[in-house]
Amino acid sequence: MTTDHLTDNRPPRHHARHVASKVPEVTVYFWIIKVLTTGMGETASDWLAHLFGPIPAVGLGGIALVAALVVQFAVRRYVAWIYWTAIVMVSVFGTMAADVLHVGLGVPYALSTPFFMVTLAAVFALWYRSEGTLSIHSIHTRRRETFYWAAVLATFALGTAAGDLTATIGFGYLGSAVLYAAAIAVPAVAHRWGSLNAVAAFWAAYVITRPLGASVADWMAVGHARGGLDLGLGPVTLSWTVAILGFVGYLAASRKDIRHEVTL
Repeated sequence: MTTDHLTDNRPPRHHARHVASKVPEVTVYFWIIKVLTTGMGETASDWLAHLFGPIPAVGLGGIALVAALVVQFAVRRYVAWIYWTAIVMVSVFGTMAADVLHVGLGVPYALSTPFFMVTLAAVFALWYRSEGTLSIHSIHTRRRETFYWAAVLATFALGTAAGDLTATIGFGYLGSAVLYAAAIAVPAVAHRWGSLNAVAAFWAAYVITRPLGASVADWMAVGHARGGLDLGLGPVTLSWTVAILGFVGYLAASRKDIRHEVTL
């Protein structure tokens, strides 16, 4: 699923004007980095909670998220390192939000998962009612960007809760990773050979990347008693961070993820 498939809702060309995009072009690099950020956010959240305690970790995560989004909203076009820094912080804080409901408030994943699903649906409904489109390549106004990041945050919280739900009801982390690896193919197949709208297929895949990446990272980090490789939260967080930096650095240099203008 590439960028060209996500521009179905553009108005006629005779009313065209050109504006800078605030999101990257959807390529294979987009999906690789997205999965890496989900896993890194999962283990980083747990690692920070162990280092500083849950409450200070949530506070630090919230401050870092706000700072990253302020910078993202301040720039006038997509900048790779700014955008992906914001995604990383959404990943970390989204994990914390889901964990606070479960660990701090005792809300079971079986309840938090549908709660975040309803939250995401509400964001999409408000976004569509206001703007008439959910296409990511319509992100060129402050209001649409606000809806976009609200949806992104909701997808990360939903994916975290869903991944933890499957991991704790018998699938385990490795089984969950396999489950979501198979599930992420469903929207792609439904769009390619079925009737699923390109925008719906994109957002479905976007949600599934969260539990996929998180399940793989947890499987690598947790101990053998929990079915993992016992590599540790810190080493997994750092190694996935290095991978993210490598891919983002490549994109910043090559500019392969930039659509230079959006036609309206």
